[in-house]
Amino acid sequence: MPDLLSARKPVPPPLLRWGVLVFVSLAMFGNYYIYDSIAPLADLLEKQLGFTSTQLGVLNAIYSFPNIIMVLIGGIMVDRLGTRFSTLVFTAICLLGAIITALADDFVMMAAGRLVFGLGAESMIVAITASIGQWFKGKQLGFAFGLNLSIARAGSYAADLSPSWAKSVYDSGWQGPLLLAVGFGAVALAAAAIFWLLEKTAESRYELGRVAPSDRINWSEIWKFDRSFWYIVGLTVTFYSVIFPFRSTFAIKYFQDAHGLTLAEAGEINGYVFLAAIFATPLFGLMVDRIGRRSLFMAGGSILLLPVFLVLGYTNWTLWVSTALIGISFSLVPAVLWPSIPYLVKEGRLGTAYGLMTMVQNIGLTVVNLGAGWLNDTNNAGADNPDGYLPMLWLFGLLSLAGIVFAVLLRQREIGPHGHGLETIQARGL
Repeated sequence: MPDLLSARKPVPPPLLRWGVLVFVSLAMFGNYYIYDSIAPLADLLEKQLGFTSTQLGVLNAIYSFPNIIMVLIGGIMVDRLGTRFSTLVFTAICLLGAIITALADDFVMMAAGRLVFGLGAESMIVAITASIGQWFKGKQLGFAFGLNLSIARAGSYAADLSPSWAKSVYDSGWQGPLLLAVGFGAVALAAAAIFWLLEKTAESRYELGRVAPSDRINWSEIWKFDRSFWYIVGLTVTFYSVIFPFRSTFAIKYFQDAHGLTLAEAGEINGYVFLAAIFATPLFGLMVDRIGRRSLFMAGGSILLLPVFLVLGYTNWTLWVSTALIGISFSLVPAVLWPSIPYLVKEGRLGTAYGLMTMVQNIGLTVVNLGAGWLNDTNNAGADNPDGYLPMLWLFGLLSLAGIVFAVLLRQREIGPHGHGLETIQARGL
């Protein structure tokens, strides 16, 4: 009788595991750059193409709208088809959407390109997030997610600063910056292809710990997730419905109109949110790996977001105060939130869980992007009427308060008898 223990494949070496992380993170870099390529263009799109604030909101809202349904299907596809194949396919769709957007010469075609990009981008993020959960569960998972988010957010930071480092491209008009985004999309596709090759090669040599794909789509699994998972879903939708519509759609123009900054200055101070997250997120992830207290840190990070919009709307404090508060919150909450999911759901349902989270998140992003743009247009917000932005700031403040409620409910459940160990230390070596 063969010795089954001796025949078992070895686990992947740390170098391979961290190498996989680097390439999936580079793919995310390109994804984030394309998404955030719209905000620095807001002024040019208004002046050269006559776009309104509502139309600018639509360019990001239409990214989110199809994912109200499609990202859940994408998450189920990740569980059914595997993470590496799904990552490659969805990244190719991202690149196609970026190309359509860059080649468009009117609002309808540009919005169509953003819709195609959205169809691939969120499902791509789900596939990559699930792959990290599979490769790193129990092995510095928080740190791995933190590094992934850092590299991804470097893409957003690069987009925010692109009016400075790619000034000649912006001087050529609105289309050049979008073609630059296409280039980063090509980099993302190359990185996804390398990830596919690495995992395919490793499969024959190492024990990857994968759960076999499901033979069928089991929709009933969606309703079997635990209450802690649903609290995290609530925090996800409220938290990101504040961060992304403000930071990625309206913040740069708001800073120009309400605080008198130039485009380059507004992009720079907006970019510091992601610059802080690039360095702080993996550190927060490492901290949580070492001391636990995950739900406590989610609650603390959520509380920091609430005063931001009161400070912006009703004080003359330097913008560094609000930037610092957003930066810390945006570094801490995602570093803890996303790595918590593998401890709450079965490994074979990670794609479905992340897809469901992202689906609900995109409902919030769609509604809030459209709502904030409508509030700005209705109240004639602009350089001549900066107080017209106050209703938008109140919207973000109320959403921040709702996020705190979900974080506190999660904390109460996890410290009780129905907790899942989110407050304990679970990382083991590299």
